[in-house]
Amino acid sequence: MAFSVTACKILLFLMLVLAAYIILMASENFSKFPSVFIVSNTTHCLDTCKKSSCPEAPLSTATEPTETDLRIKKIIEQLDHQIPHRPFSYINTTSAALSVAKIIDPKTTYCRGDQLDILLEVRDYLGHRKQYGGDFLRARISSPDLMAGASGQVTDFNNGTYLVSFTLFWEGKVSVSLLLIHPSEGVSALWRARNKGYDKVIFTGLFANGTSQVFSECGLVLNTSAELCQYLDHRDQEAFYCVKPPRVSCDALTHMRTRNSGVSYLSVKDKNLFHKSRIGIEIMRGFKPITVSECNNVETVREKCQIGMKSPIPSGYSLQGKWNPAFCKLTQLSNVTVINDCLKGKLIYFMGDSTLRQWMDCFSKTVETLKYFDHHGSGPFKNYILLDSERNIYIQWKKHGHPFVTSKLYSLKNHEYIAHEIDRVAGDRNTAIVITLGQHFRAFPVDIFIRRVINIQKAIRRLLLRSPDTRVILKAENIREMHIDAENVGDFHGYIQYLIMRDIFRDLNVGIIDAWDMTIAYDSRFLHPPNNVVENQINMFLNYIC
Repeated sequence: MAFSVTACKILLFLMLVLAAYIILMASENFSKFPSVFIVSNTTHCLDTCKKSSCPEAPLSTATEPTETDLRIKKIIEQLDHQIPHRPFSYINTTSAALSVAKIIDPKTTYCRGDQLDILLEVRDYLGHRKQYGGDFLRARISSPDLMAGASGQVTDFNNGTYLVSFTLFWEGKVSVSLLLIHPSEGVSALWRARNKGYDKVIFTGLFANGTSQVFSECGLVLNTSAELCQYLDHRDQEAFYCVKPPRVSCDALTHMRTRNSGVSYLSVKDKNLFHKSRIGIEIMRGFKPITVSECNNVETVREKCQIGMKSPIPSGYSLQGKWNPAFCKLTQLSNVTVINDCLKGKLIYFMGDSTLRQWMDCFSKTVETLKYFDHHGSGPFKNYILLDSERNIYIQWKKHGHPFVTSKLYSLKNHEYIAHEIDRVAGDRNTAIVITLGQHFRAFPVDIFIRRVINIQKAIRRLLLRSPDTRVILKAENIREMHIDAENVGDFHGYIQYLIMRDIFRDLNVGIIDAWDMTIAYDSRFLHPPNNVVENQINMFLNYIC
């Protein structure tokens, strides 16, 4: 009897161990099973989650930092090192009126092609020279009567002095401008505020549920305990989220719009630095124009503009309203017949924001045989296609993926990240891609932008490996209105992104259209540059592909 009881206990113990083992193995296998499913034929994935399993920061599924993560961290650290993080009071910020600018080795007459160097010593409101740099300056030379302009290069010695260098590209009377856009203390405040949170813009998603529609909060990051729809790209570590409406599938998300949340990470003292009266102040007031002569200089013969050429700073100049690159020879392709011959048989993809959509409007007005194809979309941010069936010309514009910031409702049908759009292009010598992004990223922490640019860089490398003859052109973002919301959309954020793009794309075999430099040269302070600037951008594009 004792043996029987003991045997039963042993048997019961073994059964419990076996059950525990089965449960353990089942849980391990479940954890290895994909918790997401592929939507359509894209690489974006959907899932729902509770707060306990949802990230409060952009997607990062790897247990160890990836190569991209480490690269992003390094870039941010390099940028942060250039930002002066110092406490301040009003009187020790940079004063444009009290700062001193002097020409180095001044001449009575300069020759075309000469260098004009100016030493700038910035001072505070007590007249003391500042001991650190970091001011956001904009340098430009111009001759209004000649419709001429060019940017200057600013070198920061990080001790309160700057070297401002100009190339004197044309002859005539040349005026010099040096604007203090933001003092270094304002730069520090903007950098700090930008990287504090993702909640300065509210995304509202429209879910279609039969005959009814449901709106729900969405975003790059959502801090909520509600059940979420996750729109994930595991390969490129991109993520977007929406609060899941009750009894509505995550697949039902069809449209999106945005609005400012009113959230600010600037202190009251910080905000005083961005009053209209303190933005874009001229330092060179009273500075007389200089005279530039021809001096019998022989103009250097430059090669035709080609893909792969490095774009210097400044990248060129405007004269009589026409853009002239500093590093290559540009042909003015203004004749419609010549443009048609250039475009014949071409597949052209514009990927980015509405500053590239402007190119579509310009093409349709300039080349009458290019007609819009009705894509059955709605609103200004639908896909646009221009066709000329006789000459076999196809031009397409598509907006870039999240974040896309606009109060207008836009469709998410075929809404993709640029890297995936590039992956779908077969490519050949008659295919061209133009990419631009930046304006819609200014209100978000800079890591989002860096990751996107790195992913695009990788996609371009993949494209050029399978089709090295494909023409890829990068259009930098442009400057915009000066006296607007500096915290969310100001040009300091755009300048940081401009530097990031130049750094990440520097070794790629691509063409560069330096819209940042061009719009400074033209003094175009608009989100959407005027037609003459757009036409000159397009002319450079045509030179790259023809």
